[in-house]
Amino acid sequence: MGRLFLFLFLATFTTLSLQAQNNIWDRHVIDSTLSGADGVRLADVNNDNLMDITTGWEEGGYTKVYVHPGYNLVKEKWPSVIVGKTPDVEDAVFVDLDNDGRTDVVSSTEGGNRKIYFSWAPTNPHDYLDSSKWNTQTLPASDGLMQWMFAIPAQIDGKNGTDLVVGSKNKAAKIGWFQAPKNTRNLSDWKWYPIGSATWTMSILIRDMDNDGDMDVVTSDRKPGVTNGVRWLENPGKIENQKQEWHDHFIGGKDLEVMFMDMADIDGDGLEDAIVTEYTNQKIVYMKRLNKNGLKWKSYHIDIPKITGRAKAVKVGDIDGDGKLDLVHTTNTLKNPNKSGIYWISYRDNPSDPMWDWHKLSGPKGIKFDRIELLDLDGDGDLDVLTCEENYGAESQGLGVIWYENPFNKVTVNR
Repeated sequence: MGRLFLFLFLATFTTLSLQAQNNIWDRHVIDSTLSGADGVRLADVNNDNLMDITTGWEEGGYTKVYVHPGYNLVKEKWPSVIVGKTPDVEDAVFVDLDNDGRTDVVSSTEGGNRKIYFSWAPTNPHDYLDSSKWNTQTLPASDGLMQWMFAIPAQIDGKNGTDLVVGSKNKAAKIGWFQAPKNTRNLSDWKWYPIGSATWTMSILIRDMDNDGDMDVVTSDRKPGVTNGVRWLENPGKIENQKQEWHDHFIGGKDLEVMFMDMADIDGDGLEDAIVTEYTNQKIVYMKRLNKNGLKWKSYHIDIPKITGRAKAVKVGDIDGDGKLDLVHTTNTLKNPNKSGIYWISYRDNPSDPMWDWHKLSGPKGIKFDRIELLDLDGDGDLDVLTCEENYGAESQGLGVIWYENPFNKVTVNR
């Protein structure tokens, strides 16, 4: 009897797991009130151990913050606040700029605006969702300098407040850092130091790539040019040298139109690998790290099938709870009703194999998806998918800031 019960349980569980692998996930809208949602970034702004979100709405011209409402209300639209008017905003990120314990927002803008904005959070935490209590200012050293694409907080020089590593695109594009002054509220005291050229910055990650104790900069650079591909810029260590160009080390993807990237130990060998999706040949490039100093890499290509659209973003995480790392991949579907924009994919024997298994996630709704965050939004123990649908205009489906509910633990609980 015990063996029969175990057999029936395993058979049922296997069947339900297969259903979870192939069913479209439930989609929940966090906000769809503006136009052109462009990226999602995370932080716990109110110390409740739940991740909150900031997003720039490029065509809408505003940056917003969304506060996680708690697990019971997470499938409803989230409480939100407009933190500032930010025309042509391409990216928004959380950072406590003045170390006062309140989480501010930095917005990077491109187009004709070409500014970086600091949106200072209200003094009273109870006013965090009151738009009138936020104060948005232009960072003078950024004004009109270039088209700003992406920013990430980092401690570069080891003093004062948190610095900002920022990348840009097109004419005069650079990647560099803004040095935080002693008093970060004195915006004219922030200094800009370019550390390398760029063509079209997509991702920036902060890692100690050579294990020397300081933070290096990893980036994916989209358009053709000497900096195109995935590379890391070596932190020279001494403050005066940090203000000059940093040495480039290329990882992979050279001469390819690389998009958003991620880093994780995909093959479990103790070394963090890099992975990027690329537009040129419709491949995902898995760059296996071969040594600890970050100078040796080997690239493998994962095929992107024609069931989906043009490559946009990739993120690493264990989606089905089997102990192996999977990928979530977003695309542009170009208004094709027969193509889904988001899939999660899993390898069979080895992540270096070119053919992975592609599993439905979003279904055909949505046209232009963006970067991805994987986290447990509903508290059931599995990784949900947070992203945004950047499309805009009269014919837009207007999905906005959205998350997809991972069905695996739901299936397990309901077995």
